[in-house]
Amino acid sequence: EVQLVESGGGSVQAGGSLRLSCTASGISFDNSDMAWYRQAPGNECGLVSIISSDGSATYADSVKDRFIISRDNAKNAVYMQMNSLKPEDTAVYFCVADRKGFIATMPWQVCRRYGYWGQGTQVTVSS
Repeated sequence: EVQLVESGGGSVQAGGSLRLSCTASGISFDNSDMAWYRQAPGNECGLVSIISSDGSATYADSVKDRFIISRDNAKNAVYMQMNSLKPEDTAVYFCVADRKGFIATMPWQVCRRYGYWGQGTQVTVSS
């Protein structure tokens, strides 16, 4: 069974930080691209960040220079450090895995139509 398990969400004030973690099992992690998506109140959903199997990172414009995605292949884990959080970052954050090179080719507003998805972790940022 493929499992992606997120943790690290919580409630913080604007300007604060959180670090999300995702542990994967049942996939060839070293040959997978990993991503974080988020679903905001009202169900708007979109890509936040991607880290490819070779470690190259891509970010949505809204989080560039504030969030950092990383991975540890020895632990089958992906992380996202979130700094300078804003109220508009409030969302459920999902860990996503798919085959190498695929996630970046998909429309970034499309969720749960491909790959493997975790259960999500809630991030709430108050003003």
